[in-house]
Amino acid sequence: MQKSPPTGRAAVILAAGQGTRMKSPVPKVLHKIGGRTMLDRAIDAAFEVGCERVIVVVGNHSPSVRATAEKRVGAANIVVQDPPQGTGHAVNVAREAMKDFDGTVIVTYGDSPLMAAKVLEPVFTLAAASDIAVLGFIAHDPGAYGRLVLDGDRLNEIVEAREASKEQFAIKACNSGVLACDRELLFSLLSDVKNENSKGEYYLTDIVGLAKARGGQPRVTMAQEHEVLGANSQAELAVIEKVWQDGVRRSFMDNGVHMPAPETVFFNWDTQVEVGVIIEPNVVFGDGVHVASGAVIRAFSHLEGCKVGEGALIGPYARLRPGADIGRDAHIGNFVEVKNVTVGEGAKANHLSYLGDGSVGAGANIGAGTIFCNYDGFFKHKTVVGERAFIGSNTSLVAPVTIGHGAITGSGSVITQDVPPDALALTRAPQVAKESWAAAFREKKLAEKAAKGKS
Repeated sequence: MQKSPPTGRAAVILAAGQGTRMKSPVPKVLHKIGGRTMLDRAIDAAFEVGCERVIVVVGNHSPSVRATAEKRVGAANIVVQDPPQGTGHAVNVAREAMKDFDGTVIVTYGDSPLMAAKVLEPVFTLAAASDIAVLGFIAHDPGAYGRLVLDGDRLNEIVEAREASKEQFAIKACNSGVLACDRELLFSLLSDVKNENSKGEYYLTDIVGLAKARGGQPRVTMAQEHEVLGANSQAELAVIEKVWQDGVRRSFMDNGVHMPAPETVFFNWDTQVEVGVIIEPNVVFGDGVHVASGAVIRAFSHLEGCKVGEGALIGPYARLRPGADIGRDAHIGNFVEVKNVTVGEGAKANHLSYLGDGSVGAGANIGAGTIFCNYDGFFKHKTVVGERAFIGSNTSLVAPVTIGHGAITGSGSVITQDVPPDALALTRAPQVAKESWAAAFREKKLAEKAAKGKS
């Protein structure tokens, strides 16, 4: 077949599967790897590889999948497969949505989250020089994968495992399911696909044989097996999470991040960690974390939606929640929780405190057991601690309240009013000492105990 050069790139992402093996109320493609849904990852890859059009095929059984896809690609680029009749049928329902597109279409999957742009790019490159480009891989255990019958990189046939002969079943070159070809050719071939097979479905893979029957020559480019893994169960999802986490850990360490036990550290898809950071064991990163150079994240800490400045010390056992902005050389210590608070340069909150909604000035010291009482049951209020202020241990700061720069609060105080700069604020009850009271108390109780023992 004569092939004209493609003028654009598009993707059809198949996301209509019910995912019953997940045994979860969450639709399969909305399960997350590294904190990002598998569907979002598939859409990310399509855009990153230069697709100007991305069509997502969904099922009527999962309105949340449709809603997620619409936010990313728009309602006009959502098509519905109902009822499901195989991969060929799933792609074919995108025919109308793609009718005005001129170029190469790649078919990918919403449950294959490791198919990044670098995996898809060679498929587009090969498609530009052949009729159909198929992404294959060598499987350690081919199992139920479709087999690729190859002659070099020329693809003679894709055989479904259940339809394979004994010789074909022994082949280790397998089909990832990803293929690309010209849009007009793709839908022309799909028009000829039949469902005359053991499952009564329309197989996308049948277009390979149909293309060859028209005189075409499909070809194959190979990926690594881990790059094409799909998740159909919780166990498979965990395997993919491990593969992804291991890759991110290696990347950070290659770029100068020190982790003595990297296998215990868990990153998010958007985690940013600069050179020279030390991350101790058992640290978890949620969404939206940036850690600047030279910071130390000590063991058993959890960070999400926060910024950690240069040279800051976090943990052990610290929790940084969204809006925490920890300044240069600041310390957030063990069992300290920070939420929506800016902590200034060199400030310290080393022990057992909750800082919620407000700010802590540079050089301030937050004593053990300090609480920012930020919520009145209806609204959140802010606590402002000035530069070089000293908050005594076991202080409750009832917001809204401002502690002036250089001010001191006495240990055990409940501060409900603003404290002027450089002032001392105390709300402690006067101490009373009753001479000999303790000795008399012990003598009385011992006598009572003795009397009960005789009765």
